[in-house]
Amino acid sequence: MQKSIIGFPRVGKLRELKFATEKYFKNEITKDELEDKAKELRKEHWELQKNANVDFIPSNDFSFYDGMLDLSVLLNATPARYRNLQLDDLDLYFAMARGYQGEKGDVKAFTMKKWFNTNYHYMVPELDDNTKICLADNKPFAQYAEAKEYGIDTKSVIIGGFTFLKLANYKGTKTIEDYVTEVSDAYIEILERFNILGVSWVQFDEPSLVTDLSKGDIKIFTSIYEKILGHKNNVKVLLQTYFGDVRDCYQELIKLDFDGIGLDFLEGKKTIELIKQNGFPKDKQLFAGIVNGKNIWKCDYKKALQIINEIKNDVNNIVIGSSCSLLHVPFTLENETDLPKNITDYFAFAKEKLIELQELGALIELQELKTPIALHEVGKPIELQKLVTSIVENSYVNDKRYIRNQEIFHANRVHENKQVQDNVKNLAELDFIREPARNIREQIQKNTLKLPLFPMTTIGSFPQTIEVKQNRTRFRQGEITKAEYDRNVKSFIKDCIRLQEDLGLDVLVHGEYERNDMVEFFGENLEGYVFTQKAWVQSYGTRCVKPPIIFGDITRTKPITVEYAKYASGLTKKPVKGMLTGPVTILNWSFPREDISLSDIAFQIGLAIKEEVLDLEKAGVAIIQIDEAALKEKLPIRKAEWNSEYLDWAIKAFRLCHSKVKPETQIHTHMCYSEFGEIVKDIDNMDADVISFEASRSNLTILDALQANNFETQVGPGVYDIHSPRVPSVKEIEAVLSEILKKVKKEKLWVNPDCGLKTRGIKETNESLKNLVDAVKNIRQNMNDL
Repeated sequence: MQKSIIGFPRVGKLRELKFATEKYFKNEITKDELEDKAKELRKEHWELQKNANVDFIPSNDFSFYDGMLDLSVLLNATPARYRNLQLDDLDLYFAMARGYQGEKGDVKAFTMKKWFNTNYHYMVPELDDNTKICLADNKPFAQYAEAKEYGIDTKSVIIGGFTFLKLANYKGTKTIEDYVTEVSDAYIEILERFNILGVSWVQFDEPSLVTDLSKGDIKIFTSIYEKILGHKNNVKVLLQTYFGDVRDCYQELIKLDFDGIGLDFLEGKKTIELIKQNGFPKDKQLFAGIVNGKNIWKCDYKKALQIINEIKNDVNNIVIGSSCSLLHVPFTLENETDLPKNITDYFAFAKEKLIELQELGALIELQELKTPIALHEVGKPIELQKLVTSIVENSYVNDKRYIRNQEIFHANRVHENKQVQDNVKNLAELDFIREPARNIREQIQKNTLKLPLFPMTTIGSFPQTIEVKQNRTRFRQGEITKAEYDRNVKSFIKDCIRLQEDLGLDVLVHGEYERNDMVEFFGENLEGYVFTQKAWVQSYGTRCVKPPIIFGDITRTKPITVEYAKYASGLTKKPVKGMLTGPVTILNWSFPREDISLSDIAFQIGLAIKEEVLDLEKAGVAIIQIDEAALKEKLPIRKAEWNSEYLDWAIKAFRLCHSKVKPETQIHTHMCYSEFGEIVKDIDNMDADVISFEASRSNLTILDALQANNFETQVGPGVYDIHSPRVPSVKEIEAVLSEILKKVKKEKLWVNPDCGLKTRGIKETNESLKNLVDAVKNIRQNMNDL
């Protein structure tokens, strides 16, 4: 039984790539030193997979920033504004990723969006009428050769041409059809180069095949690959999909001359049905995604074996593997020395999933063996035979290393709370409805808050300086007391309030200096979570997050943010927002339980956040922001399932948080880095009073959807990109505001950056906010002059 993974985490088990790259940005190491660290990590990761007996080890899944950005460079899709900077190759690459502001020019970064239904962000390719798609880089070939030097024969992994074209941003008059021939020719040249190198397998990732496809889409896909596959020669081609099933194009897919087809058997609801109804070609290998690449629970071997048993008579040659790239889970459990074994017994991170594939391969082989003598002859451990028997006969073994089922999993759960379970069951429609209607509340709040036209605010966090991080670290390590920690946090808050007043912002924030992460912080203050030490997952570029793990029922045992919010409010006469994370984002940016529904988890969290909202209101906080940055993240990829499987409960979970506040209390929320246009009406139905959106990196495209749907909520489209170190000028922000005012009523408009400022430096933050304030003052003056 051969084993394959689609991709592996690239940042290292201790985020070595992140730290090396950030040092390079600060000119603390050279390009050669950064390249050496990257090479060291690649070797370590390849050897790890080789030692785990992975048969199809990926290369070219490594990236300094993002795989789609790598593909843009590979296919010569580097816009002229970046080429004109005349930077060397690596700095040009990072300019596309982060923007550039210096002696050679001033350019914004590529648009950044969420990668399908994950929290990973990809850089959106740009194609204009002058773009000439052709092979223009050596990265996949160099990394294959590099692995070969270590004696490791890899399959080279490249995002496919169809997904590249489907996700690209078309800047000129040309459309997707105009690039099909050039893309096909470029991929033919890629195969020709691999033939010269003697590559056995190349993997083309086509996750766009699991989306809703039109007949035109399918025609484009087949035309690309009919042409490409005619030039395989000695290279075998694996067409890899993930995040769902290929129901719209399965019949066309199996007719094409692929040597292997990778299908997702976990998120692919119809994958088994497609195989049973249509068959699977005997001359192709099926790469079966049966180990979850997106969650951290141990594999349910019984379920995995059932999948293989159900399809093995229909498929001649099966390779088992991960359901998607392991990029989406932490590196290894070995770093989690603080968690007790009765908790870590349930988990498998990327390295452990390699072991699971080994064990699953052995179990599948053993199912085919008939006698203990045969077992002994092939040297397989007898314990595995007993395990196979217990699984097949539905009698469960106690060793959770091998098998988990819902009954065992639930029986051993910590933080179980019957009262919370009952509270969720007893929720009624009135629990999700806020009175009075929003238009009435809007007038009440205008009279109460007395804010100027175009109120200026920030999204919440301010730069996390070394001093802020040291304060948190020293407290966690017991070097300072809670009282000392709180005094330091309040000192940071005091400086932040003074800064915002000096800048001239209208609605202030306390800076979130007590928070490591907008989700982890709340998880640490809620019962039902467990926390890792070093289980980092890449979100984008050098940005890594450490998602908490929902292990039990969620409850709030004490106020979480009230003390700091109350303190900040007492420092100024201006309103200060109470800052919370919403239930859907807390759920979506955590690793969720698998034994209860996502909706039940969201409602449990919603009830906890509701208590915090009401306590903030009692403390006199007049504006409360409940961030739902990740609202769209678990939205089903197929539109037919949006409401029934997600939005129906996700919107209600948010409304649950604020349904009982007074009309005078203004509720804000924030959303970022997703395409929200198609769910604008649902967002309006969240019944917030103000919503801020990421907008600058997506070129204000959200505005058209807001206008087309008569969006009722007051809105703050982000006027500059905080994920780039560049400082926007006053004129630049004025131009953005002028564009926004063409599509948003002036009475409805708030002004803010794209997102929180925690990752930015102090100098660039202060300069950017000063320019924002000056731009708004100029726009207000122009309004008065009219």
